Amino acid sequence: MGKSKIIYGGLKGLDQELRRAEWADARYTIVVDENTFNHCLPQLVSKVAALQEAELVEIPSGEEGKSIEVASQVWQTLTENGGDRNTVIVNLGGGSICDLGGFVAAAYKRGIRHINIPTTLLAMADAAIGGKTAIDFGGIKNSIGFFHPASVVTLETGFLDTLPQEELLNGMMEMVKTAAVTDANLYDILMHTSTLEPKTVKEVARMKSRIVKADPYDHSIRHILNFGHTFGHAIEQYSTPMPHGIAVGIGMLAAMYLSMRKTGLDEKVYTDYRDWLRRAVEIPHYDLRDIEQMLPLMHHDKKNSHGETRCVLLQELGAAIIDVSVSDNEIRDTLLHL
Repeated sequence: MGKSKIIYGGLKGLDQELRRAEWADARYTIVVDENTFNHCLPQLVSKVAALQEAELVEIPSGEEGKSIEVASQVWQTLTENGGDRNTVIVNLGGGSICDLGGFVAAAYKRGIRHINIPTTLLAMADAAIGGKTAIDFGGIKNSIGFFHPASVVTLETGFLDTLPQEELLNGMMEMVKTAAVTDANLYDILMHTSTLEPKTVKEVARMKSRIVKADPYDHSIRHILNFGHTFGHAIEQYSTPMPHGIAVGIGMLAAMYLSMRKTGLDEKVYTDYRDWLRRAVEIPHYDLRDIEQMLPLMHHDKKNSHGETRCVLLQELGAAIIDVSVSDNEIRDTLLHL
């Protein structure tokens, strides 16, 4: 599997990249949604010469766009436009567009190149980097997909200026997740920052990129990036509509609570994070009836093995333990304590 080239210099850097000989025969198709069509596409085509004549495909925004029906529509458009092995899909949007566009690219003609240009903080810090592509199926998030890394990932932090505060908070949760399992100092910076700095966004992206390069197929160390996600995905699906990052943020609180009991995490780490999270979002309360409906969602999590629910827990900040078996009663206890 190839590796993604991450361009930290924004659209100017992408313009220079696409002038290279290896892109000479490329035919570009840009995938957008209504938001990126209006707010980001004009800037992209004005700054990247190679994309000024690109075809456009608009898909629904958010999780609604991550379906086999939408993927089929994009494949149909590519076919009608004479798409071939030199076609390159350019994903201009958040995590959902990067997931869907990468999935389409992985399957079309047995795999064509794609470029991710994340426009949300969540996508810049997480979803656009790593080669995981997926669609939702049967009510289960990201249940069908491929490992198919983008040839290029371009970080244009100027796009963050177009985002509402809630969307920035959504991405901040994924940044905190990466820092919690990799770097206590970076985690501390994020816990005490009042202004999001582009250099911090890029540092989190670098951190994730290093982990992906060490474990591209997600067999070992890369599992640490699932911290908060076993609970988070269930919370996201049960509490719809809830943004992915916010659900992961709440899932991290659950995972820290379990970590105190199972892996020796200092209680102060848990309480400090809980207080930070409470200032940022409203933490939901679940009763046993809610939890019994959430348990099947956790049982379907793709990280599970041999019928056991597996979680990533913390021993301390920067030191995660993967594949910790968690019982249904431990899940019930944890969710009741949220």
